Amino acid sequence: MEYTQLGRSGLSVSRLCLGTMNFGPETPEADSHAIMDRAHEHGINFFDTANVYGWQKGKGITEQIIGRWFGSGGGRRERTVIATKLYGSMGDWPNDHKLSALNIRRACEDSLRRLQTDHIDLYQMHHVDRSTPWGEIWEAMSVLRQQGKIIYCGSSNFAGWHLVQAQETARRQHFSGLVSEQSIYNLLTRWVELEMLPAAREYGIGIIPWSPLHGGLLGGVLRKQRDGSGSRGNSGRSAAALEANRDRIEAYEKLCTNLGEDPANVGLAWLLHQDGVTAPIVGPRTTEHLDASLRAVEVTLDAETLSRLDELFPPPGPNGAKPAPEAYAW
Repeated sequence: MEYTQLGRSGLSVSRLCLGTMNFGPETPEADSHAIMDRAHEHGINFFDTANVYGWQKGKGITEQIIGRWFGSGGGRRERTVIATKLYGSMGDWPNDHKLSALNIRRACEDSLRRLQTDHIDLYQMHHVDRSTPWGEIWEAMSVLRQQGKIIYCGSSNFAGWHLVQAQETARRQHFSGLVSEQSIYNLLTRWVELEMLPAAREYGIGIIPWSPLHGGLLGGVLRKQRDGSGSRGNSGRSAAALEANRDRIEAYEKLCTNLGEDPANVGLAWLLHQDGVTAPIVGPRTTEHLDASLRAVEVTLDAETLSRLDELFPPPGPNGAKPAPEAYAW
């Protein structure tokens, strides 16, 4: 496994981040524990979760599963950089969600209890809260850091200008601010290249892409449909997205075949080639899925392949692979 720094921090994390959203709803607890053990065997030390995962309001099912794994000992907690998130509703009362100082304090205490740990390595805001001032957010986070309950702060689903707001307020309050941002980012969804990536690079914020294979559409969906080995992409929004992009995805899978690589690994490798990306989040449902993803770290894409991928999945804006405002201005 390769490692890199998380943004401008001194924290070393693996180039793949283990996503745990399937733990509970899709993957039973025993299998989830096996996946986390296998991740450590592969050298993956960076795990991501959220208080809402498990999708039973207020229960934090996924955090509980991870907590019981930590509680089983064997150095599991010590070897893991654990990232969790707050924002989503954990109850039916007005202050059971978002980023008020009150909810930040309560949510952190609840996550610590479920995770069976005394600190969270990376505490992330799952969404921007337009109703809470940044001064209040950073004051609450700084108290948690002074208490030793969190070490680093991150964001998720922010816009580029939100990063600027966050960092400039943190600077005025003599706080370290954000070290990471989780954004949806993949070959089919490249909007972050307009303003998010440039802002993150300027401030030394590491990008952690979620949905790196766009819900499985970049993971060999057409091949799996032909051989009957997968169901993702067959219904709902995935089916609509597949039909809208069928020709491009077919050409993409052909390119991957010519490269002798699995489409999923090419999609992950492409992200690892992007300046500013720390670690895509992989969300395996089985240990076999996790094992297969390790190849992505070894895949090198040459300039010709990267150019072909840009042709198949063009960057946003009419002016090619440029940040805003050049992407859409003269």
